[in-house]
Amino acid sequence: MVQPNDSSSAGHRRRIALDERTCRMICPIASAMVGVCLTGIGLLHVTLTLRARQTVADDLLSVDALLFLIATLSSYFALRVQGTARLHWLERIADATFILAMLLLTAACFIITYALNR
Repeated sequence: MVQPNDSSSAGHRRRIALDERTCRMICPIASAMVGVCLTGIGLLHVTLTLRARQTVADDLLSVDALLFLIATLSSYFALRVQGTARLHWLERIADATFILAMLLLTAACFIITYALNR
């Protein structure tokens, strides 16, 4: 008995595979970015203490580290769940928080550059 070619089933499998690849990419990158943010906070504190200046950049980097952590955890749990609805929900959270964290990191870099060049 020949089974019909079900293109919707193939598309569904392809969509799940794409989501898993996205989560597999976000998880290690976001977790590394948490370390980058924490390193930036430490370096910023040392530099600004020596120059006796205050900036909001360390607060932004702290929030940024939390956003990267949320992206890491949601992509990790998306890889661990079995249901496709939950996979897509967690994958969207990972995407959104990762992009937001990258934007915030860019803003913090501009603030740091301005604070150090004054």
